[in-house]
Amino acid sequence: MSSVDLKARSPWSTLNQVQSVSLSPPEAQSINGEVSIPGSKSLTNRALILASLANGTTTLSGILKSDDSYWCIDALNNLGIKTELKGDTITVYGNNAVWPNENANLYVGAAGTIARFLPGALAVSKNGSWVIEASNSMSERPIKPLIDALTKMGAQIDYLDKDGYFPLRITANELTGGSVSISGKLSSQFISGVLLASPYAKKDVTVTIPDHIVQPDYVEITLNLMEKFGVKAQFTEDLREIIIPKSEYKACDLKLEADASTASYFLALAAITNGRVKITNLSSKNSQPDINMINIYEKMGCTVTRGNDFIELVGTPTLKGGFEISMLDMSDQTLTLAAIAPFATGPITIRDVEHIRYHESDRISAICTELQKLGIKVKEYKDGLTVYPGTPHAATLDSYDDHRVAMSLALIGAKVPGIVINDPGCVSKTCPTYFDLLRQLGVGVEYHSLN
Repeated sequence: MSSVDLKARSPWSTLNQVQSVSLSPPEAQSINGEVSIPGSKSLTNRALILASLANGTTTLSGILKSDDSYWCIDALNNLGIKTELKGDTITVYGNNAVWPNENANLYVGAAGTIARFLPGALAVSKNGSWVIEASNSMSERPIKPLIDALTKMGAQIDYLDKDGYFPLRITANELTGGSVSISGKLSSQFISGVLLASPYAKKDVTVTIPDHIVQPDYVEITLNLMEKFGVKAQFTEDLREIIIPKSEYKACDLKLEADASTASYFLALAAITNGRVKITNLSSKNSQPDINMINIYEKMGCTVTRGNDFIELVGTPTLKGGFEISMLDMSDQTLTLAAIAPFATGPITIRDVEHIRYHESDRISAICTELQKLGIKVKEYKDGLTVYPGTPHAATLDSYDDHRVAMSLALIGAKVPGIVINDPGCVSKTCPTYFDLLRQLGVGVEYHSLN
């Protein structure tokens, strides 16, 4: 189990002094309610970087206020970028790829997006030298494919400890541009990190992907946001070749989508309790790949209503199982599906997600271990797992300092009495209010402090 890295928790985290949380099913047994979901982590951090690089003043509304976005804003402020935050709206005074503070030590916490997007954004500058440090877990995740690609484009980046890992020193050297190849099989964020910086290279950049992209939809999100900021790339349908013109970002005003990944947990609540949950600020016409989880809920027998600005799911008395599915394109929902799978009529096999072994935790191993503590039979594979039907029993579960593990396992507490989750504060990475929203929908939530 991963040790808790409290340094990575931001001032927006509210559960740092909470040791565990006890969950209990709602009195009515079924969940029935409506909920508004915080903004998208993926869109928030991409937009913040783009707004900082842009020429002019950008206003972003609907941002996510979580650990990841806090550390992004903190790093940008330490680089001399002025921001003004009111509620979930932030104004960013872009400086046209010039960082006013030319010497700074930057901390990105456990934010994978910022860890992958910031090196290229700094490397485009003409002047400056910066050190980037990350959380314990982020410092164990390889960064070499991205750094190799940026170095080939002219960046000067040095490893300060272990080769291929944080911390890094980036010395401004501009980017020459040209052709660069980068693997997409470990993380799509490496590709996005190159793309975001490319308009400021001295000449057009051609990015080629020699293998496959684990989550191509997130590369499309990056390209779409770049276009909103005035830079239109050309790319093949399979995204194996992307050409970014020498250009600059122009400031714009954007309203960001709610987080489809977070929304899925609440829809799952309705699915397993034969209840009803309406997400009041999310459309199925959404750019985030995890929106497609609604198709899996339908496959399992649930009824989904897709409105222009809402999604409503009504559960079923018997969830259908007995299928195998690739979760490659929405791998963040692997654990969600695994957590509700015990309540289905047959085993559910999840494949093509080996890369999630290298996220905040080894997520495949973690979910298999915790489901077994509940008395659920599982079979683990290199690239996934099979979860068999069963009746989970009360147990104390570990979160591995991983928001996806904690949020998924909490779903079981809406159905099974006596579920306790250690270190629930890790949800602040994506949704600090997660347990408050569960309570709002009727799930029993009791915190146990460290004292």
